[in-house]
Amino acid sequence: MPDVFADLVGQDEAVGTLRRAAAAAAAVLRHSAERTLVPAGTVDGGTPADGVAPAADPGAGMTHAWIFTGPPGSGRSVAARAFAAALQCAYGTGCGECPGCHTTTAGTHADVRLVVPEGLSIGVGEMRALVLRAASTPSGGRWQVVIIEDADRLTEAAGNALLKAIEEPPPRTVFLLCAPSTHPDDVSVTIRSRCRVVPLRQPSPAAVAEVLVRRDGVAPDVAQWAAAAAQGHVGRARRLARDPEARKRRDAVLAVPRRLTAVGAAFDAASALIEAAEAEAEASVAEADAAERAALETALGAGGTGRGAAGAIRGSAGQLKELEKRQKSRATRAQRDALDRALVDLAGFYRDALTMALRAPVVPVHTDTAEVAAAAAQKWDAEGALRRLEAVLACRTAIEANVKPRIAVEAMMLALWKG
Repeated sequence: MPDVFADLVGQDEAVGTLRRAAAAAAAVLRHSAERTLVPAGTVDGGTPADGVAPAADPGAGMTHAWIFTGPPGSGRSVAARAFAAALQCAYGTGCGECPGCHTTTAGTHADVRLVVPEGLSIGVGEMRALVLRAASTPSGGRWQVVIIEDADRLTEAAGNALLKAIEEPPPRTVFLLCAPSTHPDDVSVTIRSRCRVVPLRQPSPAAVAEVLVRRDGVAPDVAQWAAAAAQGHVGRARRLARDPEARKRRDAVLAVPRRLTAVGAAFDAASALIEAAEAEAEASVAEADAAERAALETALGAGGTGRGAAGAIRGSAGQLKELEKRQKSRATRAQRDALDRALVDLAGFYRDALTMALRAPVVPVHTDTAEVAAAAAQKWDAEGALRRLEAVLACRTAIEANVKPRIAVEAMMLALWKG
C-alpha cells in the first residue's frame, strides 16, 4: 500500500521536507516520553519541553506552524493532509497502513481538525471556536493538528484570532495553512513570519497523467489528454477524465471564441457562461443543502406531534434563516469556482493561439481545439492573441476583487470580440 505522500504529484522537494519534519516530530515525542521527569524548559539543545521547535528557526526540522502555497491544483490541501497523517503515524513516516494514517486520511481522526470555508470567507467566530478546541491535549498522545484550507479567506478578525494562537501555541498543537501565495493580501505578514513556508509547484502533465492511470484506473491516452487540458490541476484532470458532464461544459466554453461574431453574440455568450456556472454550482450544492435543512428541521422537532412541537417549529425561524444564509454563501462560492474553471479553459485556448502565432515549440493545452487555435492565430497575429488572453486574465482578477461576475464576464466578452 502506498504511503500518505503518494498522491502529492510532482512535489519531490516538498515531500522530502515534510518527511524530515515528520521524522523530527516523532523523535521529539520519543524524547519527551524518555525525559518526562525533566523540569519544564528545554530538552536536548534548546528544543522546548512541549516538543515544538520555534517557528523563527528556519532550519528546524519541525515547527508548530506551516503555510503550504502554490497554484490551484498543485496539491496544497493534499500536502497538508498527508503531513497531518505523517504526524499521527505510529511510525512517524506516514506509512499509510497504521490507524493514525487511516483515520487522518479518512477525516475521522479525533486530533485532526479541518476547516474548509463553505462561503466566501472564514469568520472570527469559527476561528475562535477552532483555536479553543485546538488548545486541548491530544487524545492519541501525539499531536493536535489544525488544517485551514483557503487561509487567504480569513477575515481580518479571524486572522487576528489565529495569530494569537500561533504566537502562543498550545503544547503539541500544529497549524497547517493552505493559501495561493504568501502575499500580504492573501496571508498577513505577521502570520506568515511565524510559519514555515512549503512552496508547491504546478505538476507536469506527465506526472498528473501517471497518477490518474495508477490511482484512478484511467486509460493512458485519456489520462494524457485530461492532464494537458487541466493545465496541471490534478482534481480538474480527474473530473475531465471521469465525468462526461465536465467534458461537455469544457466543450461549451471552448466554443466561445467561434461564437463572438457581433456585439449581441458577445452578450449572449456572457449570459450562457454565467448560466452554465450557476447551473453547475446549483447541482453541486443541492444535495448537501437539502440534507442540512432536513437534519436541522428534524432537530427542531419537524414532524413531531407532542406538546410544544408547533411552538418549537415557530421559534426555529431564526436558525433556518441562518442556515439559508450559509447555504447562499456556499452557492456563491461554488458559482465563482465553476466560473473560474471555465475562464482557465478559455485562457488556455488563447494561450494556444498566442504560442502558435509566435511559432513557439510548445505543446498546446487543448489538443482537441489546436486546429481552431491555429486558424485564430493566423487571423489575429500574436498581439491580438495576447490582448485576448489578457482580457480573460483581467476578468479573473476582477471577480477575485468582488466585481459582479456578470459585469466582469460581459466586459471580457466585448474585449474578446473587439480584439
